[in-house]
Amino acid sequence: MAILNPSEMLSVALEQALIGNEEGGVPVGGAVFHVDGTLLGAGRNRLVQEGNGSLHGETDAFRAAGRRPHWHDTILVTTLAPCWYCSGLIYQFRFRQIIVGDSVNAQGGTKWLREQGIDILDLHSQECIDLIAEFQQRRPDLWNECIGEV
Repeated sequence: MAILNPSEMLSVALEQALIGNEEGGVPVGGAVFHVDGTLLGAGRNRLVQEGNGSLHGETDAFRAAGRRPHWHDTILVTTLAPCWYCSGLIYQFRFRQIIVGDSVNAQGGTKWLREQGIDILDLHSQECIDLIAEFQQRRPDLWNECIGEV
């Protein structure tokens, strides 16, 4: 069954973020949907779990979605505003839309992406906002490692 409601789409990414949190990782999740609402792939930040700093929620979901001739008919959903690394992925592959759960605790490249014509829907999900805020308080070392801060 296809999912079309942005909040329902975000719930898929949030589920991944919560799994990542339970695993001791950075609680950021992502999901890629076709514009018809079909889930193509979901993922989470796996910096801790796989020892791989390139596996952010968005990139893990992108990888899980598999190979496509183009991404213009897809929606990328993320629990946290995309960092600069993930913003580059979004810009390069030109997703139809980006749905964001939290742009309070991090803004990443969202302003730049909007300037490039990328459609971003910010849901301001209190659950996403609270999840990453708590994580940033509890594990500032891991948060800084994830975003490349020293």
